[in-house]
Amino acid sequence: MTGAEVLLAEIGEQPGVLERIRGDGSIAELAARLAAEPPTLVRLAAHGSSDNAATYGIYAFGRLAGRTALRDSISMPVYDGVRLGARGELAIALSQSGETPDVVTWLRAMGEAGATTVAITNVPGSPLARAASAVVSLGAGEERSVAATKTYTAELAVLARLAAHAGGRGAALDDALGATIELAGEAIASLPAVVEPVAEALAWAERLMVTARGPEFATAREIALKLTELCRLGGVAMTATDLAHGPIAALDERFPVWISAARDGSLEAVREAVERIAASGAPIVAAGPGAATLGARHAIELPPAPDPLLSPLLSVLPGQLFAAALARAKRLDAGAPRNLRKVTLAR
Repeated sequence: MTGAEVLLAEIGEQPGVLERIRGDGSIAELAARLAAEPPTLVRLAAHGSSDNAATYGIYAFGRLAGRTALRDSISMPVYDGVRLGARGELAIALSQSGETPDVVTWLRAMGEAGATTVAITNVPGSPLARAASAVVSLGAGEERSVAATKTYTAELAVLARLAAHAGGRGAALDDALGATIELAGEAIASLPAVVEPVAEALAWAERLMVTARGPEFATAREIALKLTELCRLGGVAMTATDLAHGPIAALDERFPVWISAARDGSLEAVREAVERIAASGAPIVAAGPGAATLGARHAIELPPAPDPLLSPLLSVLPGQLFAAALARAKRLDAGAPRNLRKVTLAR
C-alpha cells in the first residue's frame, strides 16, 4: 500500500477502534474511583493531535461531569521549576506514543504535587504509562501513517466516557456513542465523493483558516493541523468569535475558511462570523450538522450526533478526508509529509 492508502485505511478503522473503547470496562472502573473522590480540578497536558483532544476534554469534563478542566502549562513545572500544589486534583496526560519527554516529566511532577495521575496512550508499556497511577489504553493498533487519525478520535472517546461515567451519565453516553459509531461508519463511506470536488476546487490554496465554537474548536484545531501536516499550507485555527474581530482583516478571495458547524447553541455565533467572512470574499467550506444553514459556497452536511458532546467524533471526519484529498490534488504524498517522522507505536 502507498502512504496515502495507509492513511485512508486508518481513517476507515476508526469505527472499529471506537467500538473497542465503548466496551472497555476499565474506563468505567477508573471513573467510579474518580466519582468517589471528585477532583477539585482536572488538568490536561499533551502536544499535537493529543493537545487538540485535550481541548475537547475541557468540554467533556465540564458538561458531563460538572468539573472544571483546563489545558495545563507544561513549561512551568518542566522548564521553569514551578511546583504548584495539586492535591485533590486530576492530571491527565495524553500521548499516542507515550514517549513525549516533557509530557512524561509533567505527569511525574503532578504526581509529586499530590494529583491523581492518568495516562491516556496507545502504548500501555510506555514511559508515560509507567509515570501514571492509572493508564487507559487506546487500543487503536499500529498507526503507520504519520498523521494521527484513529488515535485522535480514540482519545476523544476515552475522555467522553471517562467524564460521563464519573458524572453518573455513563450508560446514556455509551448508548449515544454506539449510535454515533454507526453514523461514523456511514460518513466514512459517503464523504470521499463529497470532499474530493471541494479539494480539487481549492487545490490552489496556500493557507486556510479553520474556525468553530464550543467543543468543535477541538475539531477546528485538529483539521488545521492535518492540513498543515499533509498539504504544506498554513492551517490556522481560531474560534469564530476571535476570527470575527481583528483577524478578519487577513481574509480575502485567496484565503479560504473551513467552518465546523454544530447544530447547537453556538450556531448563531458561527453564523455571525460567516456573514463577516463572506463579506471579505473568502471562499467558505462549511461542514457539520449546521452546514446547510450557513449559505457557504461548499456545504458538507453531517447528521447530528445523538449526544451533542459526541459531535466532534463525526465532524473531524470530513476534515481528515479533505486533507487527504487536498494533498492528492496538490500532487503530494499524504502518507509521507515532508520533514516529519512517526512517533506513535502500538502494543
